[in-house]
Amino acid sequence: MARGQRRSIEEKIRQKQEIISGMELRLEHEREELEALISEQKQREVETLYDFIKETNLDVQEATEILQQYVTDHEEVMA
Repeated sequence: MARGQRRSIEEKIRQKQEIISGMELRLEHEREELEALISEQKQREVETLYDFIKETNLDVQEATEILQQYVTDHEEVMA
C-alpha cells in the first residue's frame, strides 16, 4: 500500500507556525472582545449608580461621603 508523500520537517514547522499564528490572532481578538464586554459592564454599573443617586436627590459629593462613611463603619466591624 502506497503512502502519501511525507512532508519535510520544514513543511511541518511552517504548518505549526501558521497554526500558532492563527491561534495568537484569535486570542488577541477574544481579549479585545472581553475588554469591550468589561467596559460595557462597567458603564452599566456606573449608570445604575448614577440613576440611584439622582432618584434619591443626592449629589455626587453627598453620595461619596455616605459611601465613605459606610466603608469606614464596616472596616471597623470587620477588623
